[in-house]
Amino acid sequence: MALLPGPDDRDDDTARDSLHVLPMAILPLETPGLRRARLIKNVRLQTVVELFNDVHAGSGQVMPSQLPLHFGNRSPELDRDLLMIGQLAQAASFDVYSLRIELRRLKIAVDEHAALRLSQRRREQLTRYMRVFTRPLIESVYGSDDVQVQNVEDLIRLFAEPDLAEVRRRLTMMADRLDIAMSDIPAFLEEYGDIFLSLAYFKQCLDEIVPDVQAFLAWMDAVRGFSEIRRDARHARMLDEVGRDLTEIAASITGRFESFDNRSKDFWRNINAQSFRSIRDLITNHHVTIGGVLCGLAVKMALWKARFSSGGGPVRRLEFIRSEILPGLSHIRSLERSARGAER
Repeated sequence: MALLPGPDDRDDDTARDSLHVLPMAILPLETPGLRRARLIKNVRLQTVVELFNDVHAGSGQVMPSQLPLHFGNRSPELDRDLLMIGQLAQAASFDVYSLRIELRRLKIAVDEHAALRLSQRRREQLTRYMRVFTRPLIESVYGSDDVQVQNVEDLIRLFAEPDLAEVRRRLTMMADRLDIAMSDIPAFLEEYGDIFLSLAYFKQCLDEIVPDVQAFLAWMDAVRGFSEIRRDARHARMLDEVGRDLTEIAASITGRFESFDNRSKDFWRNINAQSFRSIRDLITNHHVTIGGVLCGLAVKMALWKARFSSGGGPVRRLEFIRSEILPGLSHIRSLERSARGAER
């Protein structure tokens, strides 16, 4: 039985970039044995503590309330840790952007710069998504998008010490319109880059999940053709409900990203301090719901692909939909509806 990797292992990057995994090593826990464990979201969107993960033994998961049984006796330190874990268990997603919000809200001190950032590998993967947001910035300052920028660090270096008179003039105009000093441009770029990196991260997650949802819906529709399913009206109603919910959720969250794209274009048409605060607040205010919706869909689709990569009979398919896909689906739908309602 293998213990989970420590904070310096390679798998830590994968966990940090995940929607559904929280390495507990980043938390100020007092119980040493917990620091090698992870909080994860299971397919029913419950938060469980993963104590070990082994290729042969599988994943050792317990509910947070069961932890005292695994540590022999309760201590004041464990009680304090359980309180913190119980609070974090309520988070809808464990992506780094949602975690920043949840940890601040709970006044849990962590090193945000080190622990709550996407890995370098993931940031490099997001380059093509980030170009959508860096292109208008570069065009507004350089007059074209010929300048090569691979990441936010490149952006900051590009503008920190402009060596062209025209570029400096445009940067001065930008600083005036944003109501900041020229010396604050690098800080603005860092914030701008982080905000739109979050949008790029979630967009990449969405682009990976939506095709899986569409494939799942087609797989589920095939269940309706089996005679034993057609004869039971309850099964038909359940399949209709799951199909309707997944279709609504996928269409709604896709529409949210289209809205973000339109609003970011508006920002560059009329760049000023208020328009930047508006686009920043719009995106950050949606972090928790976007993370929650994508996390829920991701864990369900991942289990479906793992269980049914080679097909599956009608009864087995139906039981999987009833026991693993349906539970928690109404929560995902409610999260998405609440976000859409807040926009109106």
